[in-house]
Amino acid sequence: MAELIPIPIGVLATRLFSELEQKKAAFGLPAGRFFHHGTTPDLSVSVHGHRASSPFGPAAGPHTQLAQNIVLAWLSGGRVIELKTVQIKDDLVIPRPCIDMQTIGYNVEWSQELRLEQSLEEYVKASMLIDMLKASGLGRDFGDTVFDMSVGYDLAGIGSERVRAFMAGLLDARATVERLRAQIPSSLGALRDLPFASRISDTITLSTFHGCPPDEIEAIAAFLLKEIGLHVVVKLNPTLLGREEVREVFRNRLGYAEPAIPDAAFEKDAKWEQVTAFAGRLGALAESLKRGFGVKFSNTLLVNNHKAFFPPSEKEMYLSGAPLHVLAMLLVRRFRRAFGDRFPVSFSGGIDANNFADAVALGLKPVSACSDLLKSGSYSGYARGARYLASLAKRMNDLGAASIDEFALRACGNAEAALANLSLAPGLAAKCRAALAAGTDLRAAAGDAFAGWVAACRLLNTETYIDRMLDDPRYTAAHNAKPPKKVGSRLRLFDCLTCDKCIPVCPNNANFTLAVARGSFALERLAPAGSGWAIERHGELAIGKPWQIGVFADGCNECGNCDVFCPEDGGPYLSKPLFFGSVAAWARTPERDGFAFEPIGQGLRMHGRFDGRAVSVEPDGKKLRYRGEGFDLRLDVADPAASAEGSAASPVDLTPLRIMEHLREAITAPEAINFVNAALAES
Repeated sequence: MAELIPIPIGVLATRLFSELEQKKAAFGLPAGRFFHHGTTPDLSVSVHGHRASSPFGPAAGPHTQLAQNIVLAWLSGGRVIELKTVQIKDDLVIPRPCIDMQTIGYNVEWSQELRLEQSLEEYVKASMLIDMLKASGLGRDFGDTVFDMSVGYDLAGIGSERVRAFMAGLLDARATVERLRAQIPSSLGALRDLPFASRISDTITLSTFHGCPPDEIEAIAAFLLKEIGLHVVVKLNPTLLGREEVREVFRNRLGYAEPAIPDAAFEKDAKWEQVTAFAGRLGALAESLKRGFGVKFSNTLLVNNHKAFFPPSEKEMYLSGAPLHVLAMLLVRRFRRAFGDRFPVSFSGGIDANNFADAVALGLKPVSACSDLLKSGSYSGYARGARYLASLAKRMNDLGAASIDEFALRACGNAEAALANLSLAPGLAAKCRAALAAGTDLRAAAGDAFAGWVAACRLLNTETYIDRMLDDPRYTAAHNAKPPKKVGSRLRLFDCLTCDKCIPVCPNNANFTLAVARGSFALERLAPAGSGWAIERHGELAIGKPWQIGVFADGCNECGNCDVFCPEDGGPYLSKPLFFGSVAAWARTPERDGFAFEPIGQGLRMHGRFDGRAVSVEPDGKKLRYRGEGFDLRLDVADPAASAEGSAASPVDLTPLRIMEHLREAITAPEAINFVNAALAES
């Protein structure tokens, strides 16, 4: 089974800062795709009293599980990082593959794949790496970031000793910081001694998931507010719209004939009246404790599994993307009709570059993305975050909006109508209208009435946007029916179309390029022949492309997303050279062919597995020692038959030896930057 293995902070830091210096990139993301805050407009928002320098962030999911993921999300502009949901049951066996973004979005993974203690360490690592980047000068204009915990799914689990320790470890991370500090290499000594942040997070998003009873939701939120002392957001389900409305919108308005939404999706979930009742009570409780309370729309939608992509054992899957955007926005409207602008509302569901700014104009914060970051395109993967924010900044500048609040007033043409809904003195209202018409400072014009004006406008913007959204064809089944194109060829170990689509769509940063020497070599067997050896040729292997695709096994959980977007069949994660971060990880995963390096006195021993058969290659004087089941040889690869010494019970295939030598040279080349050679540098 594929196993995510956290990368030590020393390896992460070594690769990160070497890559920035040599390649002007970070974890494969080119510096040109980083998001840098300009002086105007001000994109910052307040999240439970904390300043976040943009309203964007990655949603809790595959992009916020490992430290390198979080750093990539931050580099692309994410300033509210919703960490992947953790729970007491942290030994889940996740089906493989588990993510399918062919058209809209489906998944069968829904919680962390790491142990609780590992998750805590990953989040602290990410915070430390961000502090290091800011201190290095790269992030000096990146502003302020909010880390938001996410937990689920019942009170017994959240109240358990281990989950409480997880939350306490993010409230006060000093012990973890000091332990990790010692692992930062001496070559980065100036950064190792930084005063790293130790209060990583004091906000939390409660994932109620599917089937959590309303009284349980309220009890968990109250526990987190009172006992743990956190600001709390409750993430709710799209089923809150009710069986009839969900099916009417999904099938009739949007045209999705499948998948079916089972009755079970509605039977155990909280009902609208129950949610509005406990939201009012929790809001009052939070206010009495001087803490924040809000809601988030929305979780994914539970549907029947009608696809062959996921294992047949999975009878249900979770829908995201375009149709979820419509359902979640309808919930935003319903909630605001009930509560006005009393509670902050955060949002995730089908966010992309075309609707991100609209969601911000509604006053939603943060506006988080997941499915769109898993897709290919001109801006792929994490780089899409910078595109969202650049689009928002342009729209604000075009409107003359210097802040997010001013953008809410100017974005939808509702500012005058919002004024009419307020009981302002005629002179003040006239002053606001004049500023609106002249494009001057709206905050200065409104004075103490500014916040109320913005709040009233957000409500009107919600109505305006949702009316427009319901008529937008890009959320319909017809618009989202075409899967990525396949060309009919099949992937091999070497050479492919090298379109590189598999690299940015990997949420774990596991896929990478490497420059393998081009050319061709004979496929040979070395056979005992009397007192010597003879060569038996059985074909030729050609390597024609200027670079190849490699996969770092420690970061690959076989989610399958690279297979979805690869034009060829076979899946890069299954077909391309797979490199483990340690021999131990390689040895305990015998079902996965791949490679691992082991430092020895004379250099590197390289372990390989081909069709389940293990071999190794290492320097031995002026020759190479090549070993496997039934043979142990020393030879010169330039002339194996003349130079071979050792024993072999039968002819020995030299193809693995030659493949491993090509890969070793590529991985360890001075110009190569990857997790494998970063780990070797730290070993």
